[in-house]
Amino acid sequence: MGREEQVEEREVLDSIFPDEITDISDSEYRISIKLDLPDEDHQGDDEAPESPTLILYVRYPENYPDEAPILDLSAPQNAAPHPHFSVAADKERLLKGLEDTIQENLGMAMIFTLVTTLKEEAEQLVADRKAEDAKAHEEALLAAEREENKKFHGTPVTPETFMKWREGFLKEMEEKQRREEEEKLAELKKAKVKEPVRLTGRQLWERGLVGKGEDEDDDSVPTEQAQELKIGA
Repeated sequence: MGREEQVEEREVLDSIFPDEITDISDSEYRISIKLDLPDEDHQGDDEAPESPTLILYVRYPENYPDEAPILDLSAPQNAAPHPHFSVAADKERLLKGLEDTIQENLGMAMIFTLVTTLKEEAEQLVADRKAEDAKAHEEALLAAEREENKKFHGTPVTPETFMKWREGFLKEMEEKQRREEEEKLAELKKAKVKEPVRLTGRQLWERGLVGKGEDEDDDSVPTEQAQELKIGA
């Protein structure tokens, strides 16, 4: 009875998947399953990624359909990578997702149901990952926008922020004053500014700039003034 049901199911599947099913032996075949994905990944001039294809391998045990079929998954040779799906990485998860469907359909032909369930699960997996990427991208944009808005709103003033600002401001003023004093000193050194030479009373007497009887210990007179006195004399 099991073998008859297997042959009958195989004939039905051949009519449903005429181009997708390929026999491997009397009790084993493979079905190519191409996912139907919306073209949401297409942006600008970038080429949209090709929808992934899965290869479902089916082998009937002797007592199928009273016993679960033996299943395996693989990707087509030279398949282009997809940003949100990988048969190798998702194989275990997808096959495990078929276990409940298998248990619910024991005793009945179930391969078409398994193909349908597998396709829907894989498409949902891709949709979930695309949604996660879109959410992460949106959150990144919002974070960047918040950082940009901070430039216009400024930082709220609190006692802590004010004291921090005051400390920095005073330090900046001290540094500015120090630089100005250093610049002024440098300019003075460059100009070589010197105090005018002051002559003692004796020097003035010796040069005939004052009377001989004046006290030699009188306060000194600047050279410039001495010259003026001499001219006036």
